[in-house]
Amino acid sequence: MTPSWILDIFAALMLVVAAVSAGRLVAAQPWRQRAALADIDVAHLLMAIAMAGMLAPSLQTLPNGAWEVIFGVLTAWFAYRVVRDAQVSGVRALAGGHCAPHLIHAAAMLYMFLALTAPAAHGSGMSGMGGAAGTMGTLSLPFLAFIFALALIGYSIWDLDQLSGPGASGHYSLAVARVAPAGAVLAGVGAGAGPGAAAVSEPAGSAVVTEPVTASQAQPVGAGGPASGTGRGILAPWVATSSRIAMGVTMAFMLLILI
Repeated sequence: MTPSWILDIFAALMLVVAAVSAGRLVAAQPWRQRAALADIDVAHLLMAIAMAGMLAPSLQTLPNGAWEVIFGVLTAWFAYRVVRDAQVSGVRALAGGHCAPHLIHAAAMLYMFLALTAPAAHGSGMSGMGGAAGTMGTLSLPFLAFIFALALIGYSIWDLDQLSGPGASGHYSLAVARVAPAGAVLAGVGAGAGPGAAAVSEPAGSAVVTEPVTASQAQPVGAGGPASGTGRGILAPWVATSSRIAMGVTMAFMLLILI
């Protein structure tokens, strides 16, 4: 049985993610202006609250049935977004698109709520997950749990690699689909950078370095515009990505201990 203090640490981490996601929503004010990425922060907020309740029974909020409906809707929404990305960028939408990881997160949450068999399954929350007094439950179809865990770990490692890569401090963003608009492609061809490439500049210390950006790295016109990946403070792209890493690691941990 996993020690309760480990579960409490992960639950506290999820509360931090929930607070950050709520802060991002307040700062972005999606109810006053068009915020193309509000769905991601909403998903982060709901997933973090749900996982905190699964890890610590005292933090349970909604009944299982309500969470199943919520994550069913989120899974369908992000599946729709992935299909739209795939229509533009093909299979790159599964590897480099910003919606594919959220689809895996939402589907994994839905699976956990549907598949967890706990001694107290009749309760209002997933009290069989663990806790000081609870007996840990198990997941039906454990091979699905293993597949979800591998996918979550893979996306988390990829996110960490991107955050630690060149230019990650101010320019890395997984908050937009990596699909080039037609104008960017034409601009790249006209500038002699080759098909599907456009020249962009970014600061590197006190100098300005110009490097090509491939069609799979540029922002789409319909994904929130240039400002969507250039937020500062709590709205900075690395904040959302860090939250996603924390949730991916926590979710993979939960799946593996319940197999």
